[in-house]
Amino acid sequence: MAFSLPPLPYATGALAANGMCQETLELHHGKHHNAYVTALNGLVESKGLAGKSLETVVAEAGKAGADGLPVLNQAGQHYNHCLFWNVMAPGGSHGESVPAALAAKIDSDLGGLAKFKDDFKAAGAGQFGSGWAWLIIDGSGKLKVTKTPNGANPISTGEGKPILGVDVWEHAYYLDFRNVRPNYLANFLDKLVNWDVVADLLGKGGFTSGQSA
Repeated sequence: MAFSLPPLPYATGALAANGMCQETLELHHGKHHNAYVTALNGLVESKGLAGKSLETVVAEAGKAGADGLPVLNQAGQHYNHCLFWNVMAPGGSHGESVPAALAAKIDSDLGGLAKFKDDFKAAGAGQFGSGWAWLIIDGSGKLKVTKTPNGANPISTGEGKPILGVDVWEHAYYLDFRNVRPNYLANFLDKLVNWDVVADLLGKGGFTSGQSA
């Protein structure tokens, strides 16, 4: 077996009306994400990854510190993007249309939807350079907003399991929003997130890629 680039759950032009153009999707999924998968598969034999799930590879690479970076840079980005594509949709529920169970959890753990959005946008905008902002289920079962640099994620850091993630590498937003990352983040939350998927991942205890070497 080998890791594989998953197909997008929608056409490359399907998010254009919601603020993510077809060229962005073609480059981001077809070039950037594909390159991470190709590089990761090139490490399977030399790094002893055969038979391991993507989540196990990410967790072990995170624990290895600097020695694990060659694997984490690729495996982390593969996992991150697998989640990213799945939490967006051209239709679905956007903006304030958050399913009741998820909305109640956000209220109890994060102080309400408006505060969560502000905190999530602040995490994404405050990540210096490349990285990701996350909504995770932490070790105590509570929701938490966090961020990670480069290809790291909450599995590699041991913080918890993601149910929502946004890419803040420049290639994710530059064609659509130029250098105005805050506008990209606001658009992501209000027009791109499919909250039904996020609610489903909450019920499942986090995102699992289904990928193995």
